[in-house]
Amino acid sequence: MRPGNLFQDLGPRQDTEREDPLLTGTGLRLMRILSWGQASPPGFYYDQAEDEWVLLAQGRARLRFLEPEECLELGPGDQVWLPAHRQHRVDWTDPQQACVWLALYLAPGSAQPPPCASS
Repeated sequence: MRPGNLFQDLGPRQDTEREDPLLTGTGLRLMRILSWGQASPPGFYYDQAEDEWVLLAQGRARLRFLEPEECLELGPGDQVWLPAHRQHRVDWTDPQQACVWLALYLAPGSAQPPPCASS
């Protein structure tokens, strides 16, 4: 058995964000998300029915939240807890390199956020 590598097969810069499933199970999905300068469309905010824990493993990005309004600048190793229905958008991702994200989607209320993750 060969181990997988989060930074393997990033591929060349793409015009759209790419999502690769890493693990799925009852009430959870673990995805690797790759972005190359993409951002959410103007005025668009995600309003997800699932809780999400996200880790930026490589690159730089900025997330924007509604109610309360705030922005988070993220760099390698930064993690964020997004409870279900916390409206957010990706304002910016680094266009100079692939941004590598890990996103864990969970049934709402099925997990406690990590103590060091923002929300």
